[in-house]
Amino acid sequence: MPVRRLTTMLVILLLAGLAPVLLVRAAPFLQGIENWVADYRVATLTPAQPQQPDIVIVALNEDTLARFPYRSPVDRAFLADLLRNLQAKGAKAVLLDVLLDQPTEAVKDAALAAALRELTIPLVVSHGSAAEGLTEAQVAYINDFVPPDRRGWANLVKDNLDGTVRWIFPGKPGADGQWQAGVVPALAAHLGLSPPKSLIPIAWRGRPDAATAPFRQFPAHAVSLLPPAWFKDKIVLVGADLSDRDRHVTPYRTAFAGNAGVLPGITIHAHALSQLLEQRTAPNQGLALAVAAGLIAAGLGLILGLVEISLWLRALLGFGVVAGLWLLAGPAFAKGNLLLPQIGPSLSVLLGLWLTDIWRGRQERDQKRFVQAAFAKYLSPVLLDDILKDPSKLSIDPKRRDMSYVFTDVAGFTTISEGMDATTLADVMNRYLDGMVKVVFAHGGTVDKFIGDAVFALFGAPRDMPDHAARAAACALELDRFAQSFLAAETAAGRPFGMTRIGVHSGPASVGNFGSEARFEYTALGDAVNTAARLEGLNKYFGTRVAMSGATAERCPDLPRRPIGRIVLKGKTEPIAVFQPLTDEEAASVFMQGYQRAYAALASGQTGAAALFEALAMQQPDDGPVALHRERLAKGGDSDLVIMSDK
Repeated sequence: MPVRRLTTMLVILLLAGLAPVLLVRAAPFLQGIENWVADYRVATLTPAQPQQPDIVIVALNEDTLARFPYRSPVDRAFLADLLRNLQAKGAKAVLLDVLLDQPTEAVKDAALAAALRELTIPLVVSHGSAAEGLTEAQVAYINDFVPPDRRGWANLVKDNLDGTVRWIFPGKPGADGQWQAGVVPALAAHLGLSPPKSLIPIAWRGRPDAATAPFRQFPAHAVSLLPPAWFKDKIVLVGADLSDRDRHVTPYRTAFAGNAGVLPGITIHAHALSQLLEQRTAPNQGLALAVAAGLIAAGLGLILGLVEISLWLRALLGFGVVAGLWLLAGPAFAKGNLLLPQIGPSLSVLLGLWLTDIWRGRQERDQKRFVQAAFAKYLSPVLLDDILKDPSKLSIDPKRRDMSYVFTDVAGFTTISEGMDATTLADVMNRYLDGMVKVVFAHGGTVDKFIGDAVFALFGAPRDMPDHAARAAACALELDRFAQSFLAAETAAGRPFGMTRIGVHSGPASVGNFGSEARFEYTALGDAVNTAARLEGLNKYFGTRVAMSGATAERCPDLPRRPIGRIVLKGKTEPIAVFQPLTDEEAASVFMQGYQRAYAALASGQTGAAALFEALAMQQPDDGPVALHRERLAKGGDSDLVIMSDK
């Protein structure tokens, strides 16, 4: 076999095997899926085990707390009696998962402090620091209350992606720089075990059956009544089992609803401690296993790509291999203690198959990539993706659909541009339009066209978009923020630029490819489009930067806004409601609340409207809508109906 052929196959193998591993780890969405399927296997396929014989949980539950005059902090005298009682009943060691970070009743505090010092059996008490959210006073108190040799960090290690507990917390340096173990490793050390010094995955203990918990558990208030034999030579873990605190997401949440998957911290500590006691190995997982599985899967895809069969059959076999990998994952965990990755190897099979097809000269695919590269600069990603998925979209027959439209224009830019040389003009416009287009694309819109410095964007075509009005309104606000920032930067650099005005409207229009077979343009036509363009122009009259129609506003009930008026456009007989969209901060301002009252008075024909607008003008003389209505009222206007005499 030629060296070049072998080299190419090796490159495909490495690329298809390793790229998905890196992609899954870099993409939170994919890593989240990978975590979920692994957690589901842990929750449903962990082998059954007898109830743990050496660990007992003593739970501070609702019935326990109901016996005290206050729920928190837990009654210190009760805890002191509980610890002494457990020692008297022959407990081998105790973990107290209660944070003793503030004083309660002096006598009871003293009783518990004495118990902590005097207990002769191994005892570890939860400890915390400022890093865990404790105040300086709390840190000082807990350090004074809990003897150093009894402390263990109470931390649980949660996945930053989904908040699930999957690891045993080994410990960390304290304020003095000395290593302090977590509560479970600290207790393990007291028991003569070798505690972990780095993160290790939890090997969750299986249930004996669906009705029996992995660990025996008794309510704390019943301990004094229970036989000593139930605690003799047992490791007792004392902690909260409440519905409203100290519960944490575990892998069991993927398969069990409610609290069955969101476990108390003390139960999680019991799983971790049992793993150390029994020296059970956590399921094999990690980067090395992911790389090995990825390379094997990529090799299978490469072999399929080399087989001389039809493309459809090859693809079908490829998905069959992926299905086989998923079916293999269950027995590999249940029987072999392997948590095989599934998303990465699945992608490796398909990527290996796809890369091999490209290598073998699949001209159709090469042509498709060429088309995509050639047109990506001219069409929005949404439109291009729609055309690539369905070539019939290139039909010149238009369709009528409900959409939203955004028009923007830079005030006075024609005059400004006359004072620029061609190079400067191109640089300014390219940077401005590039930023505007990025905002439109970020909200799922399609840039229909540029008209000089103006931008026309569609929402709701070529794909259906039920929330097109909300997207258009949000886009308009972000376009305004970008345009204001751009204007400020250009002004600071000594380059003239104008304010950007924006119009937003929603309604039906015809959209499609208009033109001839030789040359056509994807665009929208109709009265709704014209209305959006005219709203942009009305900003000059209103003294605003963004004007939004009532047709758009009524579809965005949660969007803050203020009414400008009922406007009869030139050439029209019926008014349309026009609003200015606002940020949450603007809407909550005292001025804007005053404006809403003044406008309501104007709209209802109240005689006090003029005085209200006069007062607003004193607060913000430059506010456009206030100036508009103040002037109208001064000229005898008595409502919010505005009839435009020009466009």
